[in-house]
Amino acid sequence: MEDTSLVEQAQQGSRDAFEALIKRYERKVFHLAYGFVQDRAAADDLAQEVFIKAYFALPKFHFKSEFGTWLYRIAVNHIKDHLRKTARKKEVSLEEIADLPFAGPDEIREREERQDHDERKKVIFRVLEGLPEKYRTILTLRDVRGLSYEEVAAVLAISRGTVDSRLHRARKLLRKKMGPYLGSQGGAHEL
Repeated sequence: MEDTSLVEQAQQGSRDAFEALIKRYERKVFHLAYGFVQDRAAADDLAQEVFIKAYFALPKFHFKSEFGTWLYRIAVNHIKDHLRKTARKKEVSLEEIADLPFAGPDEIREREERQDHDERKKVIFRVLEGLPEKYRTILTLRDVRGLSYEEVAAVLAISRGTVDSRLHRARKLLRKKMGPYLGSQGGAHEL
């Protein structure tokens, strides 16, 4: 069934239709949130909150855009609000502390590789966090979530040309800020 039919049914009070829309978009909304917060529990909470907001806003949806675009717009705005309101504090859980003396050499090597990969992701995320919001948002939508230029333009309610120029500036700024972390490991082409 198409989104349009499901939305119309949901607007008429069908819980099943709205649940079908949730099933169709829950992974996308979760991954969008995760791209911003890098925390599974927080991303899950944010995704649920986005669907609650969408449910109450559904009567105001007038089919001027695709449902997915409208939902992404709600998600991006909600996630931005969340990020403004919360100070992110990272704590290390006991499960994350490695018990190295009992691990074999292969397991130790794999764990170190995972930790290196995770550390690189954290560095990129920290640098991304330090970018102005409009650049962080556009990089997350296009480069992390893989939305097309047209989809990004629709979600952010800006022209495709603005997406192109803002994305160019955002990537340039990201490369510049990543420079100290790259050191002798390579140039901007590795981003």
